[in-house]
Amino acid sequence: MPIPRDARIYVAGHRGMVGNAIWRQLQRRGHTHLIGATHAELDLRDAAAVHQFLARAQPEFVFVAAAKVGGILANDRSPVEFLLENLQIQNNLIAQAAAVRVTKLLFLGSSCIYPKLAPQPLKEEYLLSGPLEPTNEWYALAKIAGIKLCQAYRRQQGCDFISAMPTNLYGPNDHYDLETSHVLPALIRRFHEAKIQKAESVTCWGSGAVLREFLFVDDLAGACICLMENYSDAQFINVGSGMEISVRDLADLIRRIVGFQGEILWDSSKPDGTPRKLLDSSRMFALGWKPETDLDQGIRSAYEDFLKQFPSVC
Repeated sequence: MPIPRDARIYVAGHRGMVGNAIWRQLQRRGHTHLIGATHAELDLRDAAAVHQFLARAQPEFVFVAAAKVGGILANDRSPVEFLLENLQIQNNLIAQAAAVRVTKLLFLGSSCIYPKLAPQPLKEEYLLSGPLEPTNEWYALAKIAGIKLCQAYRRQQGCDFISAMPTNLYGPNDHYDLETSHVLPALIRRFHEAKIQKAESVTCWGSGAVLREFLFVDDLAGACICLMENYSDAQFINVGSGMEISVRDLADLIRRIVGFQGEILWDSSKPDGTPRKLLDSSRMFALGWKPETDLDQGIRSAYEDFLKQFPSVC
């Protein structure tokens, strides 16, 4: 059923890429009682602070879009932080949402929860059917725990807590740090800086042969609201575009959009990560949701966002 326009809705992580997209989507739909808190206002790792905040705000609906995120290099360098901080954030939000009896909660995970060599496309039932990708297993383990905690509260206390697993995301408010960001925003920054510096080439990690699926973050926001209104099941649900592209072709597409004229070199001594990662989003599509933004259009929007965020490098 539709979320009432005057419902109290808490978006955890509303300043991040995903949370901000959900916030904007809710505003466009006319919701008038949105609740958010910055990290300075609320440390989500502090259980007592989270309880006090939720008890005071009394949200009816909660979107859990807050997380510590990063690319392969960040995950490899900081496994303790990626496991511990994500467990703290999601455990506090889920447990305290149950304590104050919110009407419904949506937990957002990640497609990295699936085994490295699981059959493709990835179906929800493949969870825990094999070893994880070593380069991001710490983050994946935390997200798996979040899914299971939602299912546990549903079973034990009857909480209407659901989980969604989005594919690789990009778009406005992305993180463009070269050492900690994901592949698409990192490539945008690298090609832009190479263009400005008139470099002859850019070297990218891996072989470029691996296949990845990407979803524009505003499309995910629409899916999250669709799920909040139309889905109530213990089974988590995949949210993807249904389209995949090799990292090599992705790099070439970004190079053309950014306008870099040099050569792309590939350092095969660096890790590729999972060979292929395409979600089976048939359950999501059956609810009537479909992504609206194609990859070319989305990357152009993301590049515009990058230019706004970093005018000094233009």
